[in-house]
Amino acid sequence: MKLCNATLSALPDGISGPAYDRSALTPGIVHIGLGNFHRAHQAWYLHRLMQQGLAHDWAIIGAGVRAGDAAMRDRLLAQDCLTTLVELDPNGTSAEVIGSMIDFLPVEENNASLIKAMSDPAIRIVSLTVTEGGYYLDPTGGLDLNHADIIHDAKSPETPVTAFGAMIAALRARRDADLPAFTGQCCDNLQGNGAILRQTVVGLARLSDPDLANWIDQNVAFPDAMVDCIVPATGDAELSLVRELGIDDAAPVTHENYRQWVIEDQFCNGRPPWEKAGATLTNDVHPYESMKIRILNAGHQVLANVGEVLGLATIADCMADTQVAAFFQKVQRTEMLPHVDAVAGLPNAEYLALIERRFANPKIRDTTRRVAFDGSSRHPGFLLPILRDALSAAALVNGLALVEALWARMCAGTREDGSVIAANDPHWEALQNVANAARDDRQKWLMMTQIYGDLASAPGFAEAFAGWLDLIWEDGARAALSAYLDGVDMSATGDERAERASQSG
Repeated sequence: MKLCNATLSALPDGISGPAYDRSALTPGIVHIGLGNFHRAHQAWYLHRLMQQGLAHDWAIIGAGVRAGDAAMRDRLLAQDCLTTLVELDPNGTSAEVIGSMIDFLPVEENNASLIKAMSDPAIRIVSLTVTEGGYYLDPTGGLDLNHADIIHDAKSPETPVTAFGAMIAALRARRDADLPAFTGQCCDNLQGNGAILRQTVVGLARLSDPDLANWIDQNVAFPDAMVDCIVPATGDAELSLVRELGIDDAAPVTHENYRQWVIEDQFCNGRPPWEKAGATLTNDVHPYESMKIRILNAGHQVLANVGEVLGLATIADCMADTQVAAFFQKVQRTEMLPHVDAVAGLPNAEYLALIERRFANPKIRDTTRRVAFDGSSRHPGFLLPILRDALSAAALVNGLALVEALWARMCAGTREDGSVIAANDPHWEALQNVANAARDDRQKWLMMTQIYGDLASAPGFAEAFAGWLDLIWEDGARAALSAYLDGVDMSATGDERAERASQSG
């Protein structure tokens, strides 16, 4: 059956749909960046509230600021913005249709429709999933004032090209009309993501209108949040799966049987009762987001880069590979967990065991390619803060150096079987050039200061990185993994490495 409002009463047996009257829903949220994760996460939490008879005035209007978002808009509007969510549990598959989204705005260069929608007082939250690299951060973590998009929006605030410029234009309209501000709710995997969203919006506004920037800073809430659910990209296999369930859905979403959403309870214009749908509302998100980003997100990069080099198609394939799984477990336990703040009632080791089970789920075809995407944002965001903490504590960095060497090897653009790794980063060409230059001069990779800052001169790390990259290029990634698992420490001298390897043996 073709998915749309008219067919909701005829969903296949075992597939639930909205129990609420979608025609009676009114909008309260504009969400920018409407991909799979949002629909499996925030939109699902809202749907769950609506199923309880709650939050019917908080429906979602979708939006995008990239040309590619128009194709998603067409697919979703053609099916009345409904989405089939398919849960992939190792013990079985289940599905439901959610209806918390009611419209998708036109995707326009000047973002006029988006600005108009966000200016409406009915909209009380503007939420975003624009990826970790979408917040225009410079190497120090500040706003990148030299980016062409930021320069454009500072000079032409009436016709912004960024989501943040559009938010500013809408907030200006609301201020001038004496309307209350909306809350800016970041749903991306960034530690302190609310503070980062505030920095981008307020910092960009200050470039063109300091008074407006002050008004935004004083009146707009930017709550921190930790979001968690593994959501693979949709491809032919996922489209085929939903058809096998009896539904013709052009934009289905598959997801694991796990969700978590921890939200700082700081909203300036009301909010849905998220806690009644299973979210955790708290005054301190930091321990939750630190644990998740440093174990799950950083752990994803530990697996994905070596997985690509070795031709392992999915994260589950990586966990099924005895050597790769042992590498992941050793790096996590010896070099990552010591730098993760514990959450009350959930020891780090227990959380890691949960992550290992989730990563190993064979029904989740979460590709190494998807997880490795945008390493130029994900390594600085997820892994390098751990590395810096380890260096400050004079702790082990040997395995973390190997992780970075494997990323450098992946960015050379070929797998060890000779197949080509297609461009997989916004800066792929530059990364590939540096990665290949580093085959002769290992330090060239670490000299990318926009990523590594001063780490090229960090004692222990730089030597270990060079040693691992040497071994990877000379003998292959598996030889490097074997050496690491055997106790070879590339941060030591040659004699020290031999002695430690002998002792570990």
